[in-house]
Amino acid sequence: MSRRSDEAPMRARVPADIERADKIAFNLSGRQLVILAVTGLLLYAAWTTVATLLQPLVFLAGATPVAAGAFLLAVGRRDGISLDAWVLAALRHRHSPRRLVPTDGPVVPAPAWVQTTAGPGDRLPLPAPLRLPAKGITSDGLIDLGSDGTTSLVAASTVAFGLRTAGEQNGLVAGFARWLHSLESPVQIVVRAQRVDLTYLADRFLAAAPTLPHPALEDAARAHAAFLDDLARQRELLHRQITVAVRSRRGAPHAAQRIAEVVRALGGCEIPARVLDGPDATVRLAASLKPTAPALAPYPTPDGGDDR
Repeated sequence: MSRRSDEAPMRARVPADIERADKIAFNLSGRQLVILAVTGLLLYAAWTTVATLLQPLVFLAGATPVAAGAFLLAVGRRDGISLDAWVLAALRHRHSPRRLVPTDGPVVPAPAWVQTTAGPGDRLPLPAPLRLPAKGITSDGLIDLGSDGTTSLVAASTVAFGLRTAGEQNGLVAGFARWLHSLESPVQIVVRAQRVDLTYLADRFLAAAPTLPHPALEDAARAHAAFLDDLARQRELLHRQITVAVRSRRGAPHAAQRIAEVVRALGGCEIPARVLDGPDATVRLAASLKPTAPALAPYPTPDGGDDR
């Protein structure tokens, strides 16, 4: 269906603090009020206990740091999260085991005659079992989550949205909105930006240059490899990787149907997408565990995919 070229683009104002907790009283959230109220009650109980033993100024001097710490804990933020949640995460990390090993059962302790440390009587703690949410990956790319069902991964590309007319932009937004409204189970869209290593492509061109049928083509291949090396030295190139994770609790047939619907819906929005099979899903999950590793530049193949 044709659209008028003078059609106004659809716009919607999305607040940046959409996940911020609701304010209940005194411009404070319920969590903040609970922290301050509990601290106030504890200080009041402590004052009623020692009121006959301490002067008010002495108690005030000791209670002021506690009240200030509670206020900072309630209203402070670090790394985009509330300070109390950050402190709890730090304590949980501090008391969590540092060494994890993949095993299905408990870790068997070493015999008593095995020397594990230099000091006498002080033995290293045993490693804890490594518990990953994924139990395995099938050849079709289905990730087994145990009691949580299965998850399939879709590799999606991007759309040059700013180069489209207002009518075309509205059509893309409407198609994407229809897909979002049709979702009946959890779907996660992950966008990662990685540094691109162009030396991979440069090496491919240099290796293939002597086999080209004409000297001019060989010179062009070597010149292009030199251009890629120079570009890698002068700029920090980024590769955007988009993955759509679709979860299902109804078994493999339903998961395959859901993933096909996702690819079809994204195709309607002019977004190239393909389902990741077992090896590709394994590579993408492994790369997510090492996000700082540079990505290899995609090498186009005749079928329209890329060779990595």
